Amino acid sequence: MSERAQWNDYPWELIREGPQAPELHMALDAVITDEVGAGLRPPTLRIWEWSEPAVIIGRFQSLKNEVDPEGAQRYGVKVVRRVSGGGAMFVEPGNTITYSLSVPQALVQGMTFQQSYEYLDAWVLRALQDLGITAWYQPLNDIASDIGKIGGAAQARRGGAVLHHVTMSYDIDVDKMVQVLRIGREKLSDKGTTSAKKRVDPLRSQTGLERDVIIDRMLQTFQSLASLTQVPLGEATLDKARIQAQEKFSSSEWTSQVP
Repeated sequence: MSERAQWNDYPWELIREGPQAPELHMALDAVITDEVGAGLRPPTLRIWEWSEPAVIIGRFQSLKNEVDPEGAQRYGVKVVRRVSGGGAMFVEPGNTITYSLSVPQALVQGMTFQQSYEYLDAWVLRALQDLGITAWYQPLNDIASDIGKIGGAAQARRGGAVLHHVTMSYDIDVDKMVQVLRIGREKLSDKGTTSAKKRVDPLRSQTGLERDVIIDRMLQTFQSLASLTQVPLGEATLDKARIQAQEKFSSSEWTSQVP
């Protein structure tokens, strides 16, 4: 078996664009990861910005079980399905930090799924710890802290590449979230959470920092592991993603399918 690749074996690219629609984010994850798998681009880190509120359900989740359609409609929340597994995420512009890693399979060669999650999250844990947050990896796919969950990860294996993405809570309105997500309501009632205006804000409250400052610190940490060059998205990639966003990720067939 050949030796596993290391972070600094590659020149990494950073994509950090302005706000984009939820269905385009879903398509960009698929297209960029496929390009990495085909050797058309190097490993890529993409920071997401949202143009509107959204719920993103996992590839194998049931729309009916996860989302309250009345709540989603009340708050103008768009519901999309991603290509990776994992649980539902509720996002509004500016209230989460979401990023994707699209990496060659060689980077996690020989690892179990659990080991690959831990390995691909390690740089973020280091960045959070540098910011004074006591954070750790909690199998299979959570980033936890001593005041509760910070974020969750999900993966998809596509051809010769792995898509690994993470959403971390910066400042989430739980009152709104539990009216949109069915599962959120159950989880919070299990924990005896009764405050209607409770917010999930571990990154904001624990650091006191603006969201962009935290992202910049994360990128500095990444650059201590490997070279990272910011590049524009590129028209060819964007065109492919726009087609998939329209034909697949906006379609009710994809979003409401029963896995």
